[in-house]
Amino acid sequence: MLDDILYLSKLELGKIYLEPSRLDLNNFCLDIIEYLAVSHRIKHELKFIPNGLNRPVFLDEKLLRQCLLNLLANACKYSPPNTTIEFHVNCQDDRVIFSIKDQGVGIPADEQKNLFQSFHRASNVQHIPGTGLGLMIVKKCVELHRGEINLESTLGVGTTFNITLPIS
Repeated sequence: MLDDILYLSKLELGKIYLEPSRLDLNNFCLDIIEYLAVSHRIKHELKFIPNGLNRPVFLDEKLLRQCLLNLLANACKYSPPNTTIEFHVNCQDDRVIFSIKDQGVGIPADEQKNLFQSFHRASNVQHIPGTGLGLMIVKKCVELHRGEINLESTLGVGTTFNITLPIS
């Protein structure tokens, strides 16, 4: 929790900057999946679905890692064991779209607008540990990239988060 608070404080104070560099998205995403499998001992199938990743992209590796690790860890945390989490990465024209789709508890429709606020957690996840800071950190990192984040969610079915970032 302290790490999240410190990182969020740095983001809000403008102490973290966008530092894009050339990034091999395919290897980057595979590294994230491997890290999650080892460090979080996940009990899910992470299905990586790349499309058009054979082109150069310029993104901030640290900020992007923060976003994707957070969203993938959340997908695992809020989904029953032995379910599939889909991780789509699609390069199109001048942007890349990351989609993370789980089969979790879902987010109540009337609470979705508050998800990106500090310490907000959906009412149906109170029994699952969390700080309520992760999605706000993700949103701030996406905004530094001048990107967008949105979600689709249905209670008891799952949630899909989509991040769209310019690739240069």
